[in-house]
Amino acid sequence: MAAGAAGFSMMGWRNSGGKRNVEIIALDNLTLVVEPGEIFGLLGPNGAGKSTTIGILTTRVRPSGGQAWIGEFDVWRRQVQAKRLIGVVQQRPNLDFSLTAREILLFHGAYYGVPSGERVRRAAALLDRFQLADRADDMVRGFSGGMMQRLSIARAMMHDPEVLFLDEPSTGLDPQTRLLLWEIVREYNCAGKTIVLTTHNMEEADALCGRIAIVDHGRVIAEGTPVGLKASIPGGYLLQLRFSAGPPELIEMLRRLPGVTEVQARADGIDLYADRGGPLIPGIVSAASAAGVELCDVHISEPSLENLFLHHTGRSLRQ
Repeated sequence: MAAGAAGFSMMGWRNSGGKRNVEIIALDNLTLVVEPGEIFGLLGPNGAGKSTTIGILTTRVRPSGGQAWIGEFDVWRRQVQAKRLIGVVQQRPNLDFSLTAREILLFHGAYYGVPSGERVRRAAALLDRFQLADRADDMVRGFSGGMMQRLSIARAMMHDPEVLFLDEPSTGLDPQTRLLLWEIVREYNCAGKTIVLTTHNMEEADALCGRIAIVDHGRVIAEGTPVGLKASIPGGYLLQLRFSAGPPELIEMLRRLPGVTEVQARADGIDLYADRGGPLIPGIVSAASAAGVELCDVHISEPSLENLFLHHTGRSLRQ
């Protein structure tokens, strides 16, 4: 089944100093279409609107307008049918600490009508796959954060949903557990399942997603394949430069350097986009000298989703 959300906005209210209400736009006419069987990523910094989007698609957040569909079902008009198709892993584990790991999976399967024998088989298989079999009959209150996250994902898979939503799934995981999670996500996708994940981890989006949408301030600012998006950056390479001063003529000199496609001034320096990195340094030093300033610092990065976000917003995805 496809997961999609079209033309919706989400608005909330907060009290400002006890005097008046201020309208907060969480999503601003955000439109997404996710095809069946793909891994789709929502990439953006904290507060960009990623979790709100997942909340709307999983019936936890009611939008003020627009529509959200899971397959053929309108999420808000056919909630029961839509919920049967989805599994959800929230940012923070919400497990019942009075139960064992096995009981959590069995009760979840029963809630979704999975037959008794099948519940037992699935629970055992998931506990083994998520490397939790040796703690299957322990109370989860004694689990580490990484173990709770693994169990949360196993629980979401227990009823074999068509669409799996993962909200920041690798937050707080150690590198080994993160790689295990990526492997399991790929396996589940190979079984024909649709996966939608939110992340601000560029490596995760690059490694897992066939397509991504980069979101900021509730709007989609770029959408496509990771390869295609990185190729859309002017010049590809980003050189972040800091000088002892920033005279206007310096920017013009830098723009004239061979291979430079774009130069942007920022508060603490200059961003230079070019088709190469290190070989430009001598020319940059010469331009600085001609302008009567010194090059104090330079950071070179190859084409990346982080650079794409910086190009569009001037800010880091991690901010």
